[in-house]
Amino acid sequence: MAGTMTWEQLRELAAFRARHGCAVSLYVGLDPSTVPTAGDLASHTRSLLAHAERQLDEQRAALSHDERKALARDLERIGSWFDEEFNRDGVRGVALFSAGLDDLFLPLMLPWTVRDEARIAKQLYLAPLVRLVGSGDGALVAYVGRERGDVYRLRAGQLTPLADETADVPGRHDQGGWSQARYERHIETIVDRHLRDVADALDRCVRRLRGVRVVLAGPEETRSGFESLLSPETRRALVGWVAAEAHVDAPRLLEAARPMLDEWRAGREEELLGRWREEAARNGRAAAGWEETLQAASDGRVELLLVQDGADRPAFVCPACGRAQATDGSCPLDGTTLQSADTGLDLAVHQTLTHGGTVEVIGEEHRDLEPVGGVAALLRF
Repeated sequence: MAGTMTWEQLRELAAFRARHGCAVSLYVGLDPSTVPTAGDLASHTRSLLAHAERQLDEQRAALSHDERKALARDLERIGSWFDEEFNRDGVRGVALFSAGLDDLFLPLMLPWTVRDEARIAKQLYLAPLVRLVGSGDGALVAYVGRERGDVYRLRAGQLTPLADETADVPGRHDQGGWSQARYERHIETIVDRHLRDVADALDRCVRRLRGVRVVLAGPEETRSGFESLLSPETRRALVGWVAAEAHVDAPRLLEAARPMLDEWRAGREEELLGRWREEAARNGRAAAGWEETLQAASDGRVELLLVQDGADRPAFVCPACGRAQATDGSCPLDGTTLQSADTGLDLAVHQTLTHGGTVEVIGEEHRDLEPVGGVAALLRF
């Protein structure tokens, strides 16, 4: 079953560095249009493992005999896992990390498709995951009505249920022998208790998932009263409210909520780019371009890495301490000769995450970063 990646999980992965030899990072895309059958999947994995074997052969001189044997076993284990253990149900992509000498074997089932890639290096290759985190996947959508109350989470383009607090509220005209006024007060008491139960369930989901965004749906009459029942943390996570009928199903609920999530994300990107432009214009806490950004990330100064979707370039990394820079030479900290790396983005991501920063991938509707090579940052200092 596919799960949703979080920044906390990514930071844990970014902190990993193989103490013995290297680690294998493998990504397999499972878009049904390109990988429709088990045979197609087997062909994809064989091709990726063959590519990884060629990388292993190219790195033979830098690895000991035991390290080479361990990596060969890692590749065999990955192939066996796909053949014998992998369950494709609900999965659109796989990220798998293996380093036997460091007791690492971690398959991640992804609700999004990814590009097929295989890499062997000291660190795990994380750039494809960064592009997926924060894309709107993981947001909460809650329906709130006088009787219905349920909370969903957006995963792989679909809403999956998290909580159901739907209540059995009597009809307003079924008096049951009581006076009309007394009976209606009784109904409103039941409705009020129901709304509080829904608010509590939503608060619990927000606290557990941390950092998620929330869209509320339902009739306008429940909006103001319900929001006042939410915790401050949930109110801060609220993106907005959309009108929806009580009988709306999950696909149509997502259809109603999606424009609001897209609008929120576009607004967030514009706000962040505006902050960056302002800081950069006054030579403040901002970096622009690969040289400045990689240096700031390696110094632990990046609060938020800004990356134009698809931007990347080769860079250089210190094999001793992991420091990254855009130009060749030696490490300014320990004098070690730098090694070339074909993805500067992954170096920037690792340095940012390991120092507690986050990453924002900017969509194609905003082109502010193109003049600086597609990468920039807001800095702590």
